[in-house]
Amino acid sequence: MMTKKIAVLPGDGIGPEIVAEAVKVLEKLGTEGLDISLEYGLIGGAAYDETGTPLPEATLTLSKQADAILLGAVGGYKWESLDISVRPEKGLLGIRSELNLFANLRPAILYPQLAGASTLKADVVAGLDLMIVRELTGGIYFGQPRGIRTLENGEKEGFNTLVYRESEINRIGKVAFDIAGKRQGRVCSVDKANVLESTELWRETMTELAKDYSDVELSHMYVDNAAMQLVRAPKQFDVMVTTNMFGDILSDCASMLTGSIGMLPSASLDENSKGMYEPIHGSAPDIAGQNIANPLATILSAAMMLRYTLDEAEMADRIENAVSKVLDDGLRTVDIYSDGTTKVSTSEMGDAVVAAL
Repeated sequence: MMTKKIAVLPGDGIGPEIVAEAVKVLEKLGTEGLDISLEYGLIGGAAYDETGTPLPEATLTLSKQADAILLGAVGGYKWESLDISVRPEKGLLGIRSELNLFANLRPAILYPQLAGASTLKADVVAGLDLMIVRELTGGIYFGQPRGIRTLENGEKEGFNTLVYRESEINRIGKVAFDIAGKRQGRVCSVDKANVLESTELWRETMTELAKDYSDVELSHMYVDNAAMQLVRAPKQFDVMVTTNMFGDILSDCASMLTGSIGMLPSASLDENSKGMYEPIHGSAPDIAGQNIANPLATILSAAMMLRYTLDEAEMADRIENAVSKVLDDGLRTVDIYSDGTTKVSTSEMGDAVVAAL
């Protein structure tokens, strides 16, 4: 069997701290038969500071050659005054675009041990297991033309373009239907077809695609109602599929149902299931370097990497079970800490997961 090459991009803020804990877990599995090699690269603000660009050629080359990518987080206050073309986030957008990582999978799973940490009543969120499939390389984040211009009267105007092609909608729809086929068999497509023509096409295309999936039930929901339903009755959803911007907003909303954004992993996949894996939270510069960030989302992202790209489902199960065990044992980083539990640091949480393996 060929050694699988993992590109490790720690990034900014808490990125290096949380990635280090996921690496511990992968290295532990490496002593038990997981055949991987790790190679590190710069991205985001860290890359800009060293090379003048948030996505150096060396990092792009490494990422293209790797079988999968493990990413920490990018961005921070330090770089907010930079021109938008070289801000850290451009590194992330660039790698998604260059590698054609069009399908973003964001599970929102409530571990039963954390039901009390959610801001919603336990009976509303208990047992939550939702997958949001977000289109990642199209829509308003990438559409042209875009920019800020000065009108004839001297007033400034900002503009962005929301555009989707049928082929883009079809391929993200297929990912959602395939995933639903392995889950509860239900897809809810989220759009704003009553006012946006681009999402009117989205709805038409999803409806047509559904004819190829007789085992999956398709429903449609406007995005404003979907946001409300996520906090009213989130367990009604199995798989949600939606546009780049709507998916960005809804998945962050869904993350808080689970008690902490620090618990949620994500995958961004191309057409061959090569993927970049990262926690959905940001770089949290306010707590960087303090060894208090929650590494579990990054560790669970590594589990998703094993499941979706490296075809190591058994090892992925082991990581997820180990995370569940440390939560059973009452170990909590500060973001999920409550009375009666044991507060641990970032590195202590990583060590506990390795021990639980």
